[in-house]
Amino acid sequence: MPQAKAFRAALLHSLADPREVGIEASYEYFEDGLLVVEDGKVAQIGAAAELLASLPAGTEVTEYPDALITPGFIDTHIHYPQTGMIASYGEQLLDWLNTYTFPTERAFGDAAHAGEVAEVFLKELLRNGTTTALVFGSVHKESVDAFFEACEKRNLRMIAGKVLMDRNAPGYLTDTAESGYADSKALIERWHGKGRLHYAVTPRFAPTSTPEQLTLAGKLFQEYPDLYMHTHLSENRQEIEWVRELFPERKGYLDVYDHHGLIGARSVFAHGVHLCDDECQRLGETGSAVAFCPTSNLFLGSGLFDLEKVEGYGVRVGLGTDVGAGTSFSQLQSLNEAYKVMQLQGKKLDPFKSLYLATLGGARALYLDDRIGNLQPGKEADFVVLDYKATPLIDFRLSQATTLEEKLFALTILGDDRAVKETYAAGVSVHRKEA
Repeated sequence: MPQAKAFRAALLHSLADPREVGIEASYEYFEDGLLVVEDGKVAQIGAAAELLASLPAGTEVTEYPDALITPGFIDTHIHYPQTGMIASYGEQLLDWLNTYTFPTERAFGDAAHAGEVAEVFLKELLRNGTTTALVFGSVHKESVDAFFEACEKRNLRMIAGKVLMDRNAPGYLTDTAESGYADSKALIERWHGKGRLHYAVTPRFAPTSTPEQLTLAGKLFQEYPDLYMHTHLSENRQEIEWVRELFPERKGYLDVYDHHGLIGARSVFAHGVHLCDDECQRLGETGSAVAFCPTSNLFLGSGLFDLEKVEGYGVRVGLGTDVGAGTSFSQLQSLNEAYKVMQLQGKKLDPFKSLYLATLGGARALYLDDRIGNLQPGKEADFVVLDYKATPLIDFRLSQATTLEEKLFALTILGDDRAVKETYAAGVSVHRKEA
């Protein structure tokens, strides 16, 4: 039998969406908790005083004083080829793509380069406590192979896909409708469902794909069970007008994807800043998801995402960093910015709702909440240890906190990669902060 391992610290995880069950019923917390892991999955969670006595003799117990264990963070929209261009001087979306993104992605046809960046990218994710992400590759098959190879070594639950882009981009970055379909199909056969890996059909966004390519992308999306579709939607007003010009026969941006069979369960649309009511309703009724990317939307001046409106139509919402348009790999920093986005709209973001968005909400958006997203027994043991003494300021601020809510909020405002003491994937340490 596999040897159990136990981890002792304060434990906090989401049980449900606070919007649906209320704040108090949405989470479970143990001030002095014990997380028992066996064969890469959560075996038990509860109060340390109750569980320690029942552990099998010889069970290794790792103690984390002054720390909080939460589920691993889930990033529902990020671009790994853009790691090297994060923090490039601001432009609006379309200029930013042409000035920074496309030239950077050119190099990913080189497998060695792609492999080097994949390593940097994954180390950054894990250093920030993110254990699952929905990831854009580049247009090159090599970029996806390199990424999945790096994930497989670490036994990570990750989703990625080759970008489809056959127009309105530099010639060095375009494929064709037919080659994009064939290359994607080969990658799906090689990687989808292998270990903890999943594939996403990935048209960059409607303007960079012809109707023919979108049709074949939709065909591909329907050909394999549990496949994902990952693209952008209604991020920028100039982009939306461009879509209207390119697809005058369609009634809106979302309708372009809908017409080509790219909407449904496991379809994830990044941004959705400027969605109309009809689009929200369609997303909700089809089980699609939207990735809320606050740092990116503020950095590129795209606008303020209306979380309450979108969720009001039953749309699944996860949190995305959108690196490199985003400004940090840290989901704590994303929640910092998400709070401000809500404040600017005269609305609030409760810290327990923030926890939900970064963990169980992201898992639900990706239809993975039966496997990850919280620490319920039977779930995969992906979790992060947050350090209450990560910085002098965090330490001082938390010493003043009198409630769990206050502690959690302070961590989301002041926390970043320094707050991540250790990250675990399937019960194995994949990042440990240097002392």
